[in-house]
Amino acid sequence: MATGQTAMQRRARMMKAVNVPMRAMLGLPFPTPLSRNLTLLHYTGRKTGKAYRQPISYARESDATLLTPGGGKWTLSLKGGAPVRLVLRGKRVAARPDVLTNPVEVQRAFAVIVRENPRAAGFIPIPRDPDGRLDPDALATAIRHGFSIVRWHLGRA
Repeated sequence: MATGQTAMQRRARMMKAVNVPMRAMLGLPFPTPLSRNLTLLHYTGRKTGKAYRQPISYARESDATLLTPGGGKWTLSLKGGAPVRLVLRGKRVAARPDVLTNPVEVQRAFAVIVRENPRAAGFIPIPRDPDGRLDPDALATAIRHGFSIVRWHLGRA
C-alpha cells in the first residue's frame, strides 16, 4: 500500500476489488444469502452516459421503499430522480431514487437503517451521540461533502 494513503482510500480500493465478484453474485436471477441486505444498482453516469452496476446495501423501509446510505460519486448520477433498475433478491425491479440531504430526514432514515440492517449502518463513518443518533455537526459536515441517504421507490419507472 502506498504511504500516506488514508483509511478511506484503502477502503475504496478494497471495495473496488470486492465489487467484481459481488456484481456477479447479486446479478443472479435468484436470491442468494448476499441479496438479503445487498442489491445491484444499474444506472447511467450523468457525465459519461456509461452504464454502471454498483452493489449497494439496503434496509427495507416499507414494502415499496428501500433505504441506502450514499456517499460515493454514484449518488451524483441519481439527482433528478431518473428511473433506474435494481436486482433485488434475484428479480429486476424498476426504482426511482430520492436523494435525502435534509438532516432531519437523514436522521429519520438512519434510524430505519440501524434497525433493519445494522451492518449497513457500520459503513456510515459519522460519529454518533450516546443515543445512537448521528452527531448533528458531523452530519452537517458530511452532507456538505456529499453524504446522503437514498430512498428507493420500488416499481416506479
